Formats: sequence, C-alpha cells, structure tokens
Amino acid sequence: MQVELKFFATFREAVGGKFLEREFEEGTTVGEILAALESEFDGLEGQLLVDGDLKPQINVLKNGREVLHMAGTETTVTDGDTIAIFPPVAGGHV
Repeated sequence: MQVELKFFATFREAVGGKFLEREFEEGTTVGEILAALESEFDGLEGQLLVDGDLKPQINVLKNGREVLHMAGTETTVTDGDTIAIFPPVAGGHV
C-alpha cells in the first residue's frame, strides 16, 4: 500500500524534505512506520518512539486526526493514508 508521510520543523530537516511516499505492507501500524523511519534516517533515530510508544510531545496525525485519540502506535494504516509527524514545539511569550 502507498502512504504519504509529511514532516515538520526539525523532522523535515532530518529526512530532507516535507513529503515522502513509501510502500508498506497492508495492515502496517503507525508504530511500525515510525520504527522504519527511525531506522532509515539517522536524524530520526530515537526521536519518535520510546519503548514502542510515541515519545512525549511528539504529535502524529493520520489523515488529520491525532493517533493518540485512536489506537496510538497500534493504529493501522491503509492505502492512501497520510501520516503527519510533528516534533516537540517549545517557545512562546510569557
């Protein structure tokens, strides 16, 4: 199945662009995709997952919906889905 991956901020720098298209087996989970990305890109290694779960402050959306409100890293992905990955964001004005 074909999946579109979207990256933001420092994650975009780590993969060298905003979008990637990747082929995965039918029934692949978000966690498996994130683990594959950590293996493929040195700049993502250890940045997405900790003990099989999303690292704190990481936001991952499947088709615009936060996966933490679904099945988390066990959320299955289907052909044509878009997975957006956001790094922790800090800052602001007090």
